[in-house]
Amino acid sequence: MSEHFETEAIRTQIERSQYLEHSSPLYLTSSYVFEDAEDMRASFAEEKERNIYSRYSNPNTSEFVDKICKMEGAESGYAFASGMSAIFSTFAALLNAGDHIISARSIFGSTHGLFTNYLPKWNINTSYFDINNLDAIEDLIQPSTKILYAESPTNPAVDILDLERLGDIAKKHNILLIIDNCFATPYLQNPIKFGADLVIHSATKLIDGQGRVLGGITVGSKELIKEIYLFSRNTGPALSPFNAWVLSKSLETLAVRVDRHCENAEKVALFLESHANVNLVKYPFLKSHPQYEIAKKQMKKGGNIVAFEVKGGIEAGRNFLNKIKMASLSANLGDTKTIVTHPASTTHSKLTEANRLEVGITDGLVRVSVGLENVEDIINDLKQALN
Repeated sequence: MSEHFETEAIRTQIERSQYLEHSSPLYLTSSYVFEDAEDMRASFAEEKERNIYSRYSNPNTSEFVDKICKMEGAESGYAFASGMSAIFSTFAALLNAGDHIISARSIFGSTHGLFTNYLPKWNINTSYFDINNLDAIEDLIQPSTKILYAESPTNPAVDILDLERLGDIAKKHNILLIIDNCFATPYLQNPIKFGADLVIHSATKLIDGQGRVLGGITVGSKELIKEIYLFSRNTGPALSPFNAWVLSKSLETLAVRVDRHCENAEKVALFLESHANVNLVKYPFLKSHPQYEIAKKQMKKGGNIVAFEVKGGIEAGRNFLNKIKMASLSANLGDTKTIVTHPASTTHSKLTEANRLEVGITDGLVRVSVGLENVEDIINDLKQALN
């Protein structure tokens, strides 16, 4: 088959049934039958690669995994019910009591909650590094350090980390590099090329792209994925066949959707940069972005998330949200519909101001997930709310 992304995304699918369907069918089955006692024995002994139970594998989840593996340049993968189940299961499968994680400070709130509130119950602790000081990572490495973890671009401040630098550090110290690639998608960025051992996605975001279903996936080397698969087979966070089928269809249009998302987002970012009531704008492909050169090195385009700071702090941020007419007020992102969020008064309101500022969340920061509406309508809505 072609090596082109779009062709692989559209043409990778499970084997056709006797009905010769053009579009992959939906396999809503919890279990599978065996030809005889020997077939059943050999299947459970893993002498055969075949479906046994949909908690282990299913034709629809296998198709979804195959597509993401090809897109990311990974050997193997496992699909989960949500992005957070992918993150938890990956860490739980690979870590033992007493192990240590080094993580970027700027990560998704639920991931931070996992590292802070739950993994310490099993004596697994996390040290954080500032995304602007990668030199500090090596000082945090302990004999028990097993994993180096980061997101790029980050949520919600859209900062960029140098993946190649992280890959070099991980390789030098023989630790695993795990990257959350959710904001970029496999279309814009492939962390494995820069040294990542595993890549995680919340497929709920741009991979679905239409705000319909939850899903998650981890891809990487066969050796590591086998550990994650065995853990997940016993603990049960598997992606449902229906959601896998939806997500596989979504991947067929990922490239064309993300191209338009990026085109719209760049125009929105340029508009915001010129507005008198905006202090600063963060978008990876704006020349004013602090990590612009790194973004250009490792990303094809800038993504669909724009962060900007409204003048006037928390009240100005709330006021801006109240004036929005077309865009949606929601905590989700990566939808066809433009979504605006004010992290300081909502998603990150439980953090102290000092903790928020450490990860770039100022009182007036607004995150825009730029959708696929006509860009003039998006800009006009933001303009009237800012005025």
